[in-house]
Amino acid sequence: MSEFGAENHNGDTAGNGRPGPEGRTVQARRGLVAHAVGSLPDGALAGVLRSSQNAVAALGPEVPVEAVIQGPGVALLAEGSGFGEAISTAVAGGVRVLACGNSLRSAGVPAERLLPGVGMVPAAIAHLARRQWDGWAYVRL
Repeated sequence: MSEFGAENHNGDTAGNGRPGPEGRTVQARRGLVAHAVGSLPDGALAGVLRSSQNAVAALGPEVPVEAVIQGPGVALLAEGSGFGEAISTAVAGGVRVLACGNSLRSAGVPAERLLPGVGMVPAAIAHLARRQWDGWAYVRL
């Protein structure tokens, strides 16, 4: 289990046992999920990572911050993209960087090519919904 709560294969989060939508348990700890979708033009991924790091600095390390990347831009999270250092810096700064598994498949990027520190969720849309049901703040960047 990570400090952000573990997710099992059907996406339920480990929490404090309070019932949530559809009988799921609600995670006790709330955070911020930053969502980037699309092809991410020049500088956009760097901006998302920077904004997420700024959120960690402003909200404090006890508030989890996730940057969820969906759409063709997931290719920027893979080896050879040139974003390894930026992603490493964000992860070291407390940001959880997540790629959409459906988007990886559509972009033809195998999950094994994701840069170190990048996680994956099966479907960004479902992950975002669950986070919001669990009380997390949502920001689209």
